Amino acid sequence: MLSVPLQRMLFGLTDEHVILDPTSGQLLHPEALVAFQRLRRDAREAGFDPQIASGFRSFERQRTIWNGKAQGLRPVLDSEGVALEISGLPPRELVMAILRWSALPGASRHHWGTDFDMIDAAALPEGYDVQLTPQEVADNGIFGPFHLWLDERIASAQSYGLFRPFATDQGVAPERWHLSYAPRAKELQDLLTIERLQEQLRRGDLALCDTVCEHLEEIYTRFVWIPDHCYPEIMPL
Repeated sequence: MLSVPLQRMLFGLTDEHVILDPTSGQLLHPEALVAFQRLRRDAREAGFDPQIASGFRSFERQRTIWNGKAQGLRPVLDSEGVALEISGLPPRELVMAILRWSALPGASRHHWGTDFDMIDAAALPEGYDVQLTPQEVADNGIFGPFHLWLDERIASAQSYGLFRPFATDQGVAPERWHLSYAPRAKELQDLLTIERLQEQLRRGDLALCDTVCEHLEEIYTRFVWIPDHCYPEIMPL
């Protein structure tokens, strides 16, 4: 049985485990912040300026995003980033469509503070509104040069334990901008069982909760669990 503090950390019910990144104003797990700061130092020497666009996200914040999409108050996007017409979608199809781009509350890696979304501030034209889309991080996109540099760092184990959990399409749309600090994230993922997640969802006032719980094993496999082989073999900082 999980201790109460660990359970609250796992599901994003507290922010006691994260600290402030003074540059971005975002909250991160302390070890993830150290890893990012080391990566940022190297990137700046190469002419880039990595900045955290989104760090820790609470259960409540993720639930607001989820419920907004489920209720048609926020757009639900297809794989190309185009808004879907959801009014006629059966509940299961709607759930799967939301999960393509938005994490299930309680199962978001952002809850842990180990994961964050990143941009290259050096590439931003004045007044540019970052969207975090596949087009922005494509090789020929505005952040393409930075991500090509980062590809090499990750491949050569010079990214200080940071890796892309959604580098390939396993359910969640590939998110080249999403980095994770592997040593701590792997420990927390191992604690996030289907049973614990379902218990949290049932008391979390979640839209489409019955449908989610009915298909939770499939959702867990496709959208939550990152296979062990995807994690880099690296010692903690």
